[in-house]
Amino acid sequence: MELNHRRQLMGLLGALALGPAWGAALAQAPQRFPTRPITLWLPWPAGGATDLTFRVLADGAARRLGQKVLIENRSGAGGTLAMPVLQQAAPDGYTLAQLPQTVLRAPWTRKVLWDPIRDTTPILQLSGVTFGIVVPAASPFRTLDDLFAHAKAHPNSLSIATNGAGTTPHVVIDELFGKRGLSYIHVPYKGTSEQMVAVAAGQVMVGVNSNGFAPFVDAGTLRLLVTFGEQRTRRWPTVPTLKELGHPIVAMSPYGLTGPAGMPADVVQVLHQAFKAAMHDPAFIAELARYDQELAYLPPDEYGRALRAAYEQERVVVEKLGLAQKAE
Repeated sequence: MELNHRRQLMGLLGALALGPAWGAALAQAPQRFPTRPITLWLPWPAGGATDLTFRVLADGAARRLGQKVLIENRSGAGGTLAMPVLQQAAPDGYTLAQLPQTVLRAPWTRKVLWDPIRDTTPILQLSGVTFGIVVPAASPFRTLDDLFAHAKAHPNSLSIATNGAGTTPHVVIDELFGKRGLSYIHVPYKGTSEQMVAVAAGQVMVGVNSNGFAPFVDAGTLRLLVTFGEQRTRRWPTVPTLKELGHPIVAMSPYGLTGPAGMPADVVQVLHQAFKAAMHDPAFIAELARYDQELAYLPPDEYGRALRAAYEQERVVVEKLGLAQKAE
C-alpha cells in the first residue's frame, strides 16, 4: 500500500514539474468519440413509420455510444431535405441522416446542389421498404383494374395520394396510368401517417405508399389492393403483386445511415458498430415488423457500392420513363 502511495505522489510531482506544458498536452490529447450528443436527421415527418422505427434505433445506439442520439425531422421535397444538412455539416460524426431511395433519384429528375455519392459517407444499410396501393375500407375499388376502369370512365377525377413528387410511389403510379393513357389527380403528402389518415377518411380516393400503411390495413381502416415487391408479403399473402398481375414492375427501396463526406474511418467504425448492434435489438426488429419490414444489413464498404449501383440504376430508370426535368 505504501509503495502505491509513493508512486502516485511521484507521478503528481512529475506532472507539476512539467507545469503549463503538461496542461497544454493534456488539453490537446484526443478524446474518445463521441463526447456530446449526435443529431440524426430524418427527411420525413414525426409520427410516421420511419420516424418511429428510427427513434427505437436511436435509443439503442445511444446506449452503446454513451451519448444521446437526437432525432430531427426535416420533411418535404420527396424525402431529400436532409441532404443539404449533410452537405453543410462538419464531417465529425455528430451529424447523421437517413438516406432514402429518393435521394438517389432526385439529381436525375431536377437540378439540386448536392450529390448523394460525393457528399455522403456510408455507415450502414439498415432495412428497406416495398410499396402498395390502398383505398378506404368502404371504397368500391377492390382491384387495380377497378382504378383503371374508373379513370377511363371519369377522366382526371381519380385522386391519388403519394408521399411526394418524384418518390417511388409517384414514379410507379405515373408509369401504370401513363402507359394506358389515363389521367389522375396527384395529391402529394410529406409523410405516410398523414397520407394514410387522409385516405382512410375519404379525403383522397387512393393512397400509394410504403409499408407504413401496415397498421391501417391491419386495423381494417384501409384495404390493400396490390404490393410492389418481387413476391407476395408474408403478412398479406392474399394480396397480389404488380408483377403477377402482368405489370413488369418491382419496386423496393432500401435505406441506410450516412454522414457528411470525409468522415474519419475510426469515427465511422464507432458509429457502425453502435448502430449495427442497435439494429439487432429485439425492440428494433419488432418495430420494423409492425410495418412488414426486415433487417437488410450492409457494412460501410458494401453499402457504398450498393449506393453507387443504385444511383446509376436510377439514372437509367429516369431516362427510360422520361422523368428528367429541364433545369431552369
